[in-house]
Amino acid sequence: MTENDAHPITVDSETPALSATTSEERSSAAIGPEELNALVAKYEAKLDEVADLITRVRHEINNPLTGVLGQAQLLLREDLNERSRKRAETIEELAIRIRDIVAQLRQVQKPSRS
Repeated sequence: MTENDAHPITVDSETPALSATTSEERSSAAIGPEELNALVAKYEAKLDEVADLITRVRHEINNPLTGVLGQAQLLLREDLNERSRKRAETIEELAIRIRDIVAQLRQVQKPSRS
């Protein structure tokens, strides 16, 4: 008995199981090529939607963030009392942290289809 035999896989409530609990059940419950292609297309479309959403979110965060970071840096060029300087430095540090996190989202892209 393999690991797949012990743990059947159900993708979601709308999707047929991809494996059954035994070899006999698996052969009788196997999905055909058209069904498999339809499932692949369905999940590729969902991945494309997620990639598009991440691209939009990245853009919507980066635009105002650039303004916040720039204003904090301009403020730090001025003669500030210690309390105000610490606040402006905190704003700058947090804006840079957010920028770095958002930059990591660039790794999420639409997969190329072959």
